[in-house]
Amino acid sequence: MPKKKGGSKKNEEEENSRIAIVDAERCKPRKCDRECHRNCPVVRQGKQCIDVGKKSKLAYISESLCVGCGICVKKCPFDAIKIINLPKSLNSQTTHRYGPNSFKLHRLPMPRPGQVLGLVGINGIGKSTALKILSARLRPNLGRFEDHVGWDEILQYFRGSELQNYFTKILEEDLKAVVKPQYVDQIPKQVRGEVGRILQAKDERMVRSEILQALQLKKLVNRDVQVLSGGELQRFALAVVAVQLADVYMFDEPTSYLDVKQRLQAAELIRSMLKAGKDASGTYVLCVEHDLSVLDYLSDYICVLYGTPGAYGVVTMPFSVREGINIFLSGFVHTENMRFRNEELSFKVSQGSMTTTKESIQANRHHNYPTMHKTLYPRGRGRGKGKGKGKGKGKGKGKGKGKGKRQPFRLHIESGGFRGSQIVVMLGENGTGKTTFIRMLAGLMSSDADDENRRKAMEEAAAEGRKFDMDQKFTSVPELTISYVVVQTMTHHTLTLRSP
Repeated sequence: MPKKKGGSKKNEEEENSRIAIVDAERCKPRKCDRECHRNCPVVRQGKQCIDVGKKSKLAYISESLCVGCGICVKKCPFDAIKIINLPKSLNSQTTHRYGPNSFKLHRLPMPRPGQVLGLVGINGIGKSTALKILSARLRPNLGRFEDHVGWDEILQYFRGSELQNYFTKILEEDLKAVVKPQYVDQIPKQVRGEVGRILQAKDERMVRSEILQALQLKKLVNRDVQVLSGGELQRFALAVVAVQLADVYMFDEPTSYLDVKQRLQAAELIRSMLKAGKDASGTYVLCVEHDLSVLDYLSDYICVLYGTPGAYGVVTMPFSVREGINIFLSGFVHTENMRFRNEELSFKVSQGSMTTTKESIQANRHHNYPTMHKTLYPRGRGRGKGKGKGKGKGKGKGKGKGKGKRQPFRLHIESGGFRGSQIVVMLGENGTGKTTFIRMLAGLMSSDADDENRRKAMEEAAAEGRKFDMDQKFTSVPELTISYVVVQTMTHHTLTLRSP
């Protein structure tokens, strides 16, 4: 009897350390034959381990009855089921779970006043969920999604840690948190108006002019939010957060869509927010970032998040910036003796053996491109205030040069080349012609000389009374270079170039 009792206790511990995840977007019981239910060995024993009917919208898996056989995972035609075994030490460290068979987060990062906390981890691991909880937009349920968990119980759960004081201030409404959203492309669907007027309405710190200067937004003050590009929306979102007066500033992926120079400007702005709050002792600043160089530049300490995307996430204890980045790259948390990635992310260049095969000779061939020029003329905006004479529908009259006239973009490319076995980096600010250069190399865009040759050929054909072949190619780039760039693009390789 004691052995049997001990065995049941062991099984109970194993059951508690196993979670079942059902993807709500992929699970379609009405379009399948319920293979997960029919092939489950526990269901065949008469136990309701998997509950799904013909009219069900989503399958339900009982984690206490699941034995972890993995048959339902293999049989599901939509790959909607995951069965994951968790370390037993995490059973008592669940911070929040959204619902049955859904994502759950273990632990929370610990912000400190006067320091920037950086969060690093792969997508779908719980970084945004942690920000929602720390900004009081989501109350943690400690894993009990069916029960109502009060603040007294939450404070008792975090007793003795830095989070107890933090949540106490939130409960007493002593902390105001503002969050820079992750998906800036959704901003035009929620915000209407001009950039300058919105920032003026949000400016509680009276620093609108300084923020516009720091983020290079002065040229956009009269532009509507609906017409902003991705990088402009990102800088606008950063400015909206920076002009507000708060105690906690949170930035969720603040450097996406930005070039190198703009990323450094955004990092400097985030560092400056430490002295922007109400409390003289310092402001809470949290930042979720994937760019490790930017994370190293702006953070004072780092919390690493690991786990399975869409299933569970675990927050580590705070580390120094150097140690935290090295832990993320190595995939091993030495303080927990936990390896969360099989392979280590290494940036060492391996020297392959020199071969003289036909493929290697083709890969090492040098591809040249000549000196090229490209002029791109702007389109009419429709509301020009100037007095220029153009094709747009502007209100101006007369033949003088108006203030609303936009100058054409001119790109000059020096001759150069590249090898197929090399990775050449092209670095520059947004809007300086990098994409235009790649399109010209790929034969998707012609140079000014090619356009002129084409125009002359059309005039000669018209003068001679013969039909002009519209499919005739006029390009200064060698055919081999065009073919190579197109093949690299079609095989999903990143090819960035720079003239030597």
